[in-house]
Amino acid sequence: MIDTHCHLNAPEFDADRETVLARERAAGVAACIIPGWDLASSRRAVELAEAHEDLWAAVGVHPHSSDEYSDAVGSGLRALCDHPRVVAVGESGLDFFKNYAPREAQLHSLRAHLALAEETGLPIILHQREADRDLLSVMQEHPTVRGVWHAFDGDDALAAAVMARGDVVGLGGVLTFAKATERRRVAATLPADRFLLETDSPWLTPAPHRGKRNEPAYVALVAQALAAVRGISVEQVTSAATENTRRVFPRLRFPKATPPTTGENH
Repeated sequence: MIDTHCHLNAPEFDADRETVLARERAAGVAACIIPGWDLASSRRAVELAEAHEDLWAAVGVHPHSSDEYSDAVGSGLRALCDHPRVVAVGESGLDFFKNYAPREAQLHSLRAHLALAEETGLPIILHQREADRDLLSVMQEHPTVRGVWHAFDGDDALAAAVMARGDVVGLGGVLTFAKATERRRVAATLPADRFLLETDSPWLTPAPHRGKRNEPAYVALVAQALAAVRGISVEQVTSAATENTRRVFPRLRFPKATPPTTGENH
């Protein structure tokens, strides 16, 4: 399994990050992608990716922080994109639900991120809330950029438009929520080559751990929930999601397996 969206760079993991990593590896998670939400957290994501061969980074400014975006920040993100452990631009996008940043600032930041993705050839990880049509409209301005619609919560029409663009969607712990009937119905109908697995750790914790901190090991619960709604095996879900992740993030590589010890001298 691959957790394509987890914020292991968040302070919620400072006290026990190595223990969390040990749990996700024991759960069968082969790799994690850590998006930044501003320049500092993007740099921290790269530092973690440098220190752990199964961690990878994405660099960007979250729409909540988009009023902090500047040319200097953009230059810092551009420099990070050259790092071999950086597999995507983001997390960027639009959030017109909480509006922590003015809409004009969000749109400016998003367009700058899309230009960066276009220049570098990297995919972009997208956040959207109450802004799906606006986000889709801006994405259409950059037809060559591939998008990952993180925490996808759109309806059939939006899913069709996202698929028509050639984008993919990230599915997480919300699939396990009791009231997420519509989310599960849409997830059941997605093409097999268009979904990724994610946790959004430390947030959006899946059942039965709701109310506690989320972590990458719980991506297994997302895979189980998706398998149930699609009527296929967990192995089929994880195989498809892994192949999709390889395609969407071509820089990502799995750690080399350690050969088993035979006890023989050579």
